[in-house]
Amino acid sequence: MKILGLLLLALFIGYSAQSQDKKLKAYLDTKQFYAPGVGNYIEFQLQFVGYSIEYKGKDNGLIGEVAIRMKLKQNEQVVQEDAYRLTTPFMKDSIVEDFFDIKRFVLAPGEYKFEIELYDMNGREEPMKASQMLVIEELGDAISISDIEVAEVATVGDGTSPFYKSGYDIIPKLSTFYPSVLNSIPVYFEIYNSILLEDSIFGVRQTVVNAITGSTIEAHTKTSKHYSAEVVPFLREVDISELPTGTYILSYTLLSRSMNELATESYEFERSNDVRNFILASDIILNPEFQASISDDSIGYFLESLIPISQSTEIKNIIAISKTKSANKARKHIQLYWSATSPENPYEAWIRYKNQVSLVERSFSNNFQSGYETDRGRVYLQYGSPTNIIVKENNMNEYPFEIWQYNQIGKFSNKRFIFYNPDLVNNTHRLLHSDMIGELKNPGWQQELARRNTGNGNINNQNGDVQDQFGGNAIEYYNQY
Repeated sequence: MKILGLLLLALFIGYSAQSQDKKLKAYLDTKQFYAPGVGNYIEFQLQFVGYSIEYKGKDNGLIGEVAIRMKLKQNEQVVQEDAYRLTTPFMKDSIVEDFFDIKRFVLAPGEYKFEIELYDMNGREEPMKASQMLVIEELGDAISISDIEVAEVATVGDGTSPFYKSGYDIIPKLSTFYPSVLNSIPVYFEIYNSILLEDSIFGVRQTVVNAITGSTIEAHTKTSKHYSAEVVPFLREVDISELPTGTYILSYTLLSRSMNELATESYEFERSNDVRNFILASDIILNPEFQASISDDSIGYFLESLIPISQSTEIKNIIAISKTKSANKARKHIQLYWSATSPENPYEAWIRYKNQVSLVERSFSNNFQSGYETDRGRVYLQYGSPTNIIVKENNMNEYPFEIWQYNQIGKFSNKRFIFYNPDLVNNTHRLLHSDMIGELKNPGWQQELARRNTGNGNINNQNGDVQDQFGGNAIEYYNQY
């Protein structure tokens, strides 16, 4: 992604007040593009959850209204802002659907802080707020690719829609999860400055890689031919009907006629297409060994401990079962999970995992979280025991931190995770940065780690305002592997 930040790029905003009123919910995503004669610009794409809005009756239907305020800051100075009211589509017959909005800002390359405030004009909740750090890169001075945008709906446009782009009206899809009922990914991106090539023809290679194993899905490797222009729009539909459950990285690479790679952009998504998702827990006959391995007072705990190693659909099932407080359903789900993942010997696989859960509980739990809920606990359960651990708890110039190094994760070699404790209490180490695919990547992690003793710096300068002080040596430990 061209847009970098410390938060997930698909950010879920929610207000958690303990009120019985509806709580406005929305999804936010950011994409960077370039327009000749205009410059680099960023899109803020919003998807509002329809049922979370308060509506008023109008003409035998329903209508709602949301107030939106956006600000972009540099060094705490506002450089761009907008405030407006968004009226929902007219909802007929009480059928309420999600609705979308998009806002674009032209920005010079650099680092920005984005702030957003949303308010349901008909509701009684307080406005909800969120912020995100962004980095805008220069796309107009060399051959480059925009961010990849996935469409909920893409149609030929006439330029009158706010969602219009290069001949198409593109309603963005903000979720990166694809259940079995969705069998394609409509992909859109733009290629800039291919006219700088000596040849008028270039190629675009598509690949799909399993994010965990690193293996390439050969059936999805394709190359297409294109003609150079100042801007080349690219819209394709990727068939994922035969793609099994897993996490994948869809990549597009620009190729010169001599097959030199010129630029690459990627999109990570999660696919659920496994028969085990359709096995009913009600059909499972409880194994006495499973029953004896978990006491009734801990069944909810061990059910939820499966979350770190579960796919999105499984997590939803776990949460739903947990809410029922049914020990019988919880036991069946645990047995179902291990019967599907380790069919040769599910009970032994479960006991090994149970022992790991107990280990992370002893090692990483705190006053607020069980061990499996913490970042270190989740990483340990997902990837296993690290090969090497460096622990630094008493450094006057950096927050307490740990570096975990894995010689091997699947087909990936030498992967590192750095956790830190900015609160200085409660054993609450958070994941700060990792070079593992699919994990949090924070290019300013050293600066963040040293913020205990220094002010804000420039994320484009990896050392930022970090002073060369005695004891500030996390980068040396990180780079020794």
